[in-house]
Amino acid sequence: MSKQTVRDLDVKGKKVLVRVDFNVPQAKDGEVADDRRIRAALPTLKDVLDRGGSLILVSHLGRPTGDPAKDEPFRLNKVADKLAELIGRPVKKVNDTVGPEAEAAAKELKPGGILVLENVRFNKGEKKGDPEFAKKLASLADAYVNDAFGTCHRDEASMVAVPEQFPADHRGIGFLVEKELKILDTLLANPKSPYVAVMGGAKVSDKILVIENLLKQVDKLLVGGAMTYTFLKAQGHSVGNSRVEADKLDVAKHVLELAGSKLVLPVDHLIADKPAADAQIKVVEGPTIPDGWFGMDIGPKTIELYAKIIKDAGTVVWNGPMGMFEVEAFAKGTKAVAQAMADSPAVTAVGGGESAEAVEKFGLAEKVSHVSTGGGAFLESLEGKSFNSLGVIPDVK
Repeated sequence: MSKQTVRDLDVKGKKVLVRVDFNVPQAKDGEVADDRRIRAALPTLKDVLDRGGSLILVSHLGRPTGDPAKDEPFRLNKVADKLAELIGRPVKKVNDTVGPEAEAAAKELKPGGILVLENVRFNKGEKKGDPEFAKKLASLADAYVNDAFGTCHRDEASMVAVPEQFPADHRGIGFLVEKELKILDTLLANPKSPYVAVMGGAKVSDKILVIENLLKQVDKLLVGGAMTYTFLKAQGHSVGNSRVEADKLDVAKHVLELAGSKLVLPVDHLIADKPAADAQIKVVEGPTIPDGWFGMDIGPKTIELYAKIIKDAGTVVWNGPMGMFEVEAFAKGTKAVAQAMADSPAVTAVGGGESAEAVEKFGLAEKVSHVSTGGGAFLESLEGKSFNSLGVIPDVK
């Protein structure tokens, strides 16, 4: 069942409240360090404007404390400036989400206009899902569009209580959320085989529910990152000074038993005498890491093995880096997986903040089928969870 989208809404002459995810990385001076999430929202925003509507944009940014003195960096002024630059139109920004200033600016909004409200998390009613706050926010507009996939797993006011204030035929999802749902449908309901999952990152415990759900479908589960060493430790191998979740060895053993031959662990490792850019490094084969050394990346034979499995796949989903890719010496495995996915004829989906950051860093984001903008939401979807924020958007046949 598909969801009603922005294209199904009559927006001409209407004010459309769009929940976007402009929770972007910031530089030390507050400037937008990575505008990918803003760029991802542009098709939806331009569609509303091109069809004669106006935009009222709602987003969060970071984790405000509630202390005005500390929360200045979380204001959306720089985000609004970046949006104006990218969309090529004037953007008005106000200093509240609801209240007199927001109401006046919304009232003055003309077709083609863009209004950015202040960080929605400045209002305590957002996190609480407060219905009174939701009514005030919804009253600014004629229709609602959810284009914030990265927040879809949260039951905050702007995600659930606000759309509930609008008639059913005045609610929809944006093109970004629609694209995310289509790729998830491919991954969860209709994957082309062989189906390969690549899982990296630090913790087995963070991925256990995803792994359990994916193991029902995938043909291979390729493991990298620090979680490798928890698995190896669970198998009884010595892993030197490598990072291990010592209290999760039972979880790792459970996954190993559940996965059987589907689970593929690295056959060699890039190791270092310290986890730093100036470390001494070498490659070791087999499952054992020498005492005093740290496993930092998959080795060249593993890179070759993983690249071949990815090349021969029909569907590949990747979450989590293969090593400490922020350091050039430990980036080869992550880069090789990204390149293998870019070169593969398979449907290739990248989800999770660090994996998305990696494909962007290596200039390969445009060469994979899909890069998710929602880390937590993407993972929870792969776990098989459903979201209330999408439940309030009508289905269409």
